[in-house]
Amino acid sequence: MKYKEYIKEINGELENALEYLKKELDKIRTDRATPSLVEDIVIECFDQKMKLKELAAISCPEERQMVIEPWNKDYIKSIVSGINKANSELTVMPQGGVVRINLPPMTKEYRQKLIKKLSEIREEARVSVKRAREEAWKKIKDAEKKGEITEDDKFLGKDDLQKTIDEYNKKIDKLVEEKKDKIKA
Repeated sequence: MKYKEYIKEINGELENALEYLKKELDKIRTDRATPSLVEDIVIECFDQKMKLKELAAISCPEERQMVIEPWNKDYIKSIVSGINKANSELTVMPQGGVVRINLPPMTKEYRQKLIKKLSEIREEARVSVKRAREEAWKKIKDAEKKGEITEDDKFLGKDDLQKTIDEYNKKIDKLVEEKKDKIKA
């Protein structure tokens, strides 16, 4: 069945949307410190832009604390500056040869702000899924117009396509709800 090929073709896009969602969710803070909160922050260092994870080792020795140990001590000033620019809510302190970040306790207001951000990220992922669905549906309709598939196959394709899209939307919702539960905890 040719329509199944069109549905298979968009699986990569659907998986990419899911991976993007996972990465974005990792960047959203819960009460626990995690390197993913800062590792992709772009640091301007010696007229070059690099991600923090390329300049330093990032660890979380305590539940609400991160320690950033730069490969070169000359990076410390740039790292502090870059983190402060990217996230003003973090308390960044250079200390000897490392940078310490203490996560402040999460207030009710801040939790609500994060939950709103989750909704925005969920919507972005759903838009990607919708775009992929529209692409596959267009190919299925075009194949029917060209006589490559029957009208019955077109509607079978539409049903299969919708099942696939529903599965991905459920996965998106599940990931977002899990993150929301962690934020509320």
